[in-house]
Amino acid sequence: MYKIIADSSADVNPAFLEKFPVTLVPFKLYIDGKEYIDDENMDVDAFVTDMKKTSSTPKSSCPSPNDFLVHFEGEEDEIYVVTISSKLSGTYNSAVLAKNLYDNENPGKKIIHIFDSMGAAAGETLITKKIHEFKTQGLDASTLIETMTDFIKNMRVFFISESLDNLIKNGRISKWKGLIATTLNILPIMGSDGNGEIKLFEKVRISNKAYLRMIEMMVEEAEKFGKKTVAITHVGNEDRANQIEQAMRQIKTVNEVINVKCAGLSSLYADKRGIIVAL
Repeated sequence: MYKIIADSSADVNPAFLEKFPVTLVPFKLYIDGKEYIDDENMDVDAFVTDMKKTSSTPKSSCPSPNDFLVHFEGEEDEIYVVTISSKLSGTYNSAVLAKNLYDNENPGKKIIHIFDSMGAAAGETLITKKIHEFKTQGLDASTLIETMTDFIKNMRVFFISESLDNLIKNGRISKWKGLIATTLNILPIMGSDGNGEIKLFEKVRISNKAYLRMIEMMVEEAEKFGKKTVAITHVGNEDRANQIEQAMRQIKTVNEVINVKCAGLSSLYADKRGIIVAL
């Protein structure tokens, strides 16, 4: 038996969880001193509304080692943990410490592996889905870990947001990158640089052109490397998410598109009408 655990940067919905069960370990989010637990009970729409009203900077706090450790108990003999990029959060280190604590108390009892997603949001969603897929194919633990490590290395994550303020103020991207990207009414196309940090790919002046260009980039990636699954997550931007989904479904190699709303953490950082895609 196996279990998949992810932090709450993995954007899912009930339909996804029914097919691909994932135990989510929540971040804590803060606006004007008010704490929000980023779990299934959180009203994400209300959180986004509160975030729009405040003039202060929303903050986040990553899960502790104990938050992960409690989920290592149970009958499963293989546990796979997926975290937001270690370059963006201390979550990966918390999960690794939890694994070390468990292994010290229970030597050789279980296989526990921590995957650094090198991304966030849709990237984590896609990774959790692929772990289930490979386990269904009968991969043993060592082969799965090797296969998923290669998959993460070759995964591409792109995003567009109409506001980079929270990313800049929380130090997730440098101020100069953010200023370059947001001046002169430019809508930047950003994403993972392959090493877990955020990269500016292109600057596009008109909103519609930015989304069309990101779709072009995704099509190029999918066709060149035969990508089969695409994950899309969004912050109140359903029309654009559906536009991207329709475009991806036209690609011959793509046989599944996941399209869900962002949870709390992704909404905080993707911010105004944010769209995150992974393939």
